[in-house]
Amino acid sequence: MIAVADRRAPRDPDFDELAAIAHELRIDVLKMLNLSASGHPGGSLGMADVFTTLFFGGHLAIDPQDPTWAERDRFVLSNGHICPILYAILARLGTFPRDDLWTLRKLGSNLQGHPDFHHTKGVDACTGSLGNGVSVALGMALSARIQNKDWRVYVGSSDGESQEGQVWEMATAAVHHKVDNLTLLLDWNGIQIDGFTKDVMDVGDLRAKFETFGWHAVEVDGHDMRAVNDALNAAKQVQGKPQAILCRTVLGKPISFMENVAKWHGVAPDDDQLAQALTELGTAP
Repeated sequence: MIAVADRRAPRDPDFDELAAIAHELRIDVLKMLNLSASGHPGGSLGMADVFTTLFFGGHLAIDPQDPTWAERDRFVLSNGHICPILYAILARLGTFPRDDLWTLRKLGSNLQGHPDFHHTKGVDACTGSLGNGVSVALGMALSARIQNKDWRVYVGSSDGESQEGQVWEMATAAVHHKVDNLTLLLDWNGIQIDGFTKDVMDVGDLRAKFETFGWHAVEVDGHDMRAVNDALNAAKQVQGKPQAILCRTVLGKPISFMENVAKWHGVAPDDDQLAQALTELGTAP
């Protein structure tokens, strides 16, 4: 994807191309979830623009044909339930055949309901128990330092996951150890499986919290790819502290009946709902 020597160089991708990729990834997510009859569409759709910018905007030093390349940057999806968007990305990169997407969550499939590197090429960590993945990501970042390597670690998280105490233990340790090769991309959509976060357990001002802990923290519109790209470029220039990019997103975007509806955190679309969603995306069912 990018040369190792250019890891901290700013990126200026083709945003029209990125938007087209994100559109196609959303279609794949909806189709695979419909076929699996279970899974999590809300966050997968909501973070499509952020992860498209990260993976296809030239920010990651990875080799899709050699996903275990030792010098690669790492990506950990800590809120592992939104793995459909990660799987759609990996398939588009050519890490595994696209037809594998249609086996999501089926018996014998290499695509489980949460990421598992034992089964899925391109997955760097097993995640699913919230709070665990962010800590694994910190460990990876520290490992790079110990080995005198310059690879970076990116970790996907969410506002719901930030209710876990382990997240803040990680946040404290990352600052204490001055880990600056760790960038957290947090899905701040205000919704979790039981409803709105403000009703379940209000997480407050997450940017202020990370800043108080000592992180470089910025808040962006998670559907503005230019803003996400600028934040990623800025994060790579930060020295001596970890970076948090708090992405304000809309759960289920851009499907009208899914947007900001808590139900769609974890319910797969049936055939009629899939047809409506694909029609809204300008694609024939």
